[in-house]
Amino acid sequence: MTQDEREQAVTDEVVASFGHDDRLAEVMRSLTRHLHAFARDVRLTQDEWMRGIEFLTRTGHITDDRRQEFILLSDVLGLSMLTVGINAAPEPDATESTVFGPFFVEGAPGIELGGDIAVGAKGTPCWVSGAVRSTTGEAVPGARIEVWEADDDGFYDVQYSDARTAGRGWLTSGDEGEYRFWSVRPSCYGIPDDGPVGELLAATGRHPMRPAHLHFMVTAPGYRTLITHVFVAGDEYLASDAVFGVKDSLVVDVADHAPGTAPDGRELTEPWASIEFDIVLAKEK
Repeated sequence: MTQDEREQAVTDEVVASFGHDDRLAEVMRSLTRHLHAFARDVRLTQDEWMRGIEFLTRTGHITDDRRQEFILLSDVLGLSMLTVGINAAPEPDATESTVFGPFFVEGAPGIELGGDIAVGAKGTPCWVSGAVRSTTGEAVPGARIEVWEADDDGFYDVQYSDARTAGRGWLTSGDEGEYRFWSVRPSCYGIPDDGPVGELLAATGRHPMRPAHLHFMVTAPGYRTLITHVFVAGDEYLASDAVFGVKDSLVVDVADHAPGTAPDGRELTEPWASIEFDIVLAKEK
């Protein structure tokens, strides 16, 4: 046998071992073909193979219930955004999806319409409002809107050691699909780069920065779940997001205001900001 034939025989043997006619076997056969093709394409050395194993081992060791390094790895390789694109709703009028990110936490506190998700998070107060509707313009009342964001120092609450809950929460859209809440003005920040993923970025000459954004996850009966961001127009990292999550339709202007009366009637003695963003959900098929 030639070298090519010997290598192909290994691949064929592994592919044949996944003999069941189900989705798992289909995925594993394709993964094997592509993984083996990658190794042959770059002529992977034993040393490089071992360094890859060690990298994945360290990625697992640093992952826990507050930090998901594997999602971060998927994000910086663009796999997360590719998967989002593959599974995106086909309706062009629906709000576009983007990456989930590693910092969502189950069990965030609920707030009333007009409530505050910041709960002491550092940053300029920001009033966020809009409406949830269908692609045909119908209001979607009772939609569950989960929101989370980093503070002005660029950290999510789960990155602090004191088990705080800040900069995250959920609310329900009103009878006309309206929603509103207080947060802090989104800031750009660096993804965690003190672990294996950060080492990979540094070794390949890439920065770890994400443009300023606010995370949304919106669910409603009869509609597809939407996972998206709102990005701040003018941010310097919009064109070079470390996780490739920016879409033009999700970039919005942030209005800055002097101290004074806010939309909910409260008097603010410090500058504040506001964002308007309507959410359009695609119906389930």
